[in-house]
Amino acid sequence: MIIEFAAARIAKLMKHTRLIALTSSLALAVISAPVFSAPNALSASEKKIIRASDAQEGPALQLLEKLVNINSGTMNLEGVAQVGIVMREQLEKLSFVVRWIPMSEVGRAGHIVAEHRGSGHGTRMLLIGHLDTVFEKESTFQKFERRGDIAEGPGVSDMKGGLAIMIGALNAMKNAGTLAPAHITIVLTGDEERAGRPFSVSRKDLVDAASQSDVALEFEGLAREDGHDMGSIARRSSSNWLVTTTAKSGHSSGVFSKNAGFGANYEIGRIVDSFRRELPEPNATFNVGLILGGATADVNAVNTGGNAAGKDNVIAAKAMARGDLRTLSNEQTTRLREKMQVIVAQNLNGAESKISFEDGYPAMPPTEGSRALLRQLNVINAALGLEAMGELDPLKRGAGDISFVADKIDGLIGFGAAGEGEHAPGETIDLSCLDRQIKRAALLMTRLSHTRMAHQ
Repeated sequence: MIIEFAAARIAKLMKHTRLIALTSSLALAVISAPVFSAPNALSASEKKIIRASDAQEGPALQLLEKLVNINSGTMNLEGVAQVGIVMREQLEKLSFVVRWIPMSEVGRAGHIVAEHRGSGHGTRMLLIGHLDTVFEKESTFQKFERRGDIAEGPGVSDMKGGLAIMIGALNAMKNAGTLAPAHITIVLTGDEERAGRPFSVSRKDLVDAASQSDVALEFEGLAREDGHDMGSIARRSSSNWLVTTTAKSGHSSGVFSKNAGFGANYEIGRIVDSFRRELPEPNATFNVGLILGGATADVNAVNTGGNAAGKDNVIAAKAMARGDLRTLSNEQTTRLREKMQVIVAQNLNGAESKISFEDGYPAMPPTEGSRALLRQLNVINAALGLEAMGELDPLKRGAGDISFVADKIDGLIGFGAAGEGEHAPGETIDLSCLDRQIKRAALLMTRLSHTRMAHQ
């Protein structure tokens, strides 16, 4: 009676925020879920998960090698689809209902959406990953090679290691008898490294899945600092900007005069230097990646370079600068864009400038609900004899697919593999991480499956 009253009281006081909903449900898990004997100890059922996880390290390594040896560069549509077939087979063995969603409309291979409608009434989980890598068919970096506890290969860490860990954790749950009640949706995109546009098409299935879920767990790489595993609860946004400037041209002897003005190159220099001086604020960066200017200036079709021509004694008539903007919240993005527009509008004499923005990955700001998830993971770490995972500085993590659902549900990032050199030949994975990552994921999903966090 007292327990029931306390539980009802907690729920009533805390029902209006994400943090409160999550903290409440995690607290209630200790009371209402018979699978646990104590929050910081492993029950008999969870000890079965540990034993089942121990048996998954070998199969996970075999699956990893198989996946890495299939080239799935984003634009290798056939290769991405082949990785999808392998993952589909793995998930169907686990009683997931799997759909392949073609993405020909945006020039990409497609996505996997897999659903496991559990018999219980716990937290509805969304697992996020991707099938593609940055290494296209033309890359010379193509094969999986193992050297002791280190393996090398294209996408071995980002993120085929995460795919292997995901399957290992789900297999451990199934073999321990804890998968049956779990309500899990999995979305594996085929174009995370080079997302198809518009996002309204390429990320629709991910967003739809989030609307039917309570929390998101992203299986991209495990962050580490000074040898310590770190928890990630935030990702910064990634968007692009383009400044174009036109100005009077003429003989250089008249530069700075009222009639001739300053020219396009001085104007573009004013703008980017004003960005440097006036825009800085915590958690934001704004890189200038490309500048072109002269009597003529044109960027190429893929925005990676261009052509400019001019003479020492001719005032520049055209200039442009491109860069990115990364922020910790969508509100910060809006604020900085407005400041950039004000700076651009303050033209030097004889010049006219404009700025345009291209939306990219939204921000995933830290929330108290996500912190509560990390605290629950650290309870599991303690039960496993692992050190607590600190909160990673979001400046040390790039954009990712989980950000597209961050406005809907709280989440945790980094259930994938620890590695080094992602996105470059020589990318590696630390194979010793497979065991602890499988156990962490399996135990957290099991505990979440026995307690309900209400969808906001």
